[in-house]
Amino acid sequence: PVYSLFEKVSFSGTHPEWETDDLAAPADNAQAEGDDYSFGATTPAVRVGNYTQIMRKEGIISGTQDAADNAGGVEQVKYQKLKKGVELRKDVEFSLVAANASVGGATRKSGSLSSWITTNVSRGATGANGGYNSGTGLTVAPTNGTQRAFTKTIMDTVMQQGYSSGANFKHVVVSPYIKSVFVTFMSDANVASFRYAASSGKENSIIANADVYEGPFGRVMIQPNRVMAGSAALARNAFFIDPEYVQFGWFRKIKEDKEVAKTGDAQKFVLLGEGALKVNNEKGLGVAADLFGLSAST
Repeated sequence: PVYSLFEKVSFSGTHPEWETDDLAAPADNAQAEGDDYSFGATTPAVRVGNYTQIMRKEGIISGTQDAADNAGGVEQVKYQKLKKGVELRKDVEFSLVAANASVGGATRKSGSLSSWITTNVSRGATGANGGYNSGTGLTVAPTNGTQRAFTKTIMDTVMQQGYSSGANFKHVVVSPYIKSVFVTFMSDANVASFRYAASSGKENSIIANADVYEGPFGRVMIQPNRVMAGSAALARNAFFIDPEYVQFGWFRKIKEDKEVAKTGDAQKFVLLGEGALKVNNEKGLGVAADLFGLSAST
C-alpha cells in the first residue's frame, strides 16, 4: 500500500537530489506609514538527496518443467515471471518500510521512510531519530526504543504534530496486528458509537472493523500492510503519510533483461529495476515508533 500511494517520477541518475523548503513562522506583521523597506537575508532551500537501489529477481526453468502438464496452469516460464514480478514489487515495499539508512557506492540503498522522519514522531523510551545528514549526504536509520502498545493518545499526538508542522495526513500504514488494535478504539468512551440495529429477517453481520479515523486533527485511512507482518523490526512502526510530500522515483523501471543467454536445457530470466524514495519534505510524514506490532508483547 505504501508504494501504491506515492506518485511515480523519473530520475536521471543514481544519486537524485532535490530541494526542500519551509515557510517562515507567522509573526506580528504591522508596519509604520511611510516606512522604508528593510531587507533580511533570504534563507536558501536545503538540498537533500537519496540513492537509487537496484532490485532484481532471477528464475531458471528446465525444459522438462516448461513442457510438463502443470495441472491446468499456464506455462511455467510465464507463470514464474508473473510470480517474480509480484515478489519484486513487494521488495520495493520492503525498501520503503524497513529501517534502512541510505548507502552510496556500488551496492546502493535507498533511505527508507523511517530514516527521513524527524519532526512528527512518537518514540518509546531511549528511542532516537535518524534523519538526513547534510554533511554526508546520507540518511541515518533511527534507534529503537522501548516497545509499547499502540494507543489513541499516541495516534493523536503524531497527528497533532503533523497538523502543526503543515501536514495533512491522509493515510496511516500499519502492521495487521496494529490494525486490529486500532479497531478496539471504537470502544473508547471518547469515540462516538457507530453500532446500528440490524433489520430482522435479513442477513445480519457482526461489525468489528473500522477503517477511517476522524480525529481532532484530520481524517485518515488506516491501512494494514502484509509486508510489515514479516518481522518485529518491520511491524514496530506506524507511518503517517501526506502523499503530497512523497514520491517514488525510477531510474530504471522494472523490466526483463532480454539479453540473458540460454545455456543448457533450461530457460533463464531476470527482472530488475532501480529506484529510490523521494521525500520532498519530511514534515509531510510521521511515525509512531517502537510499537508492539506482532502481538501484545512483540
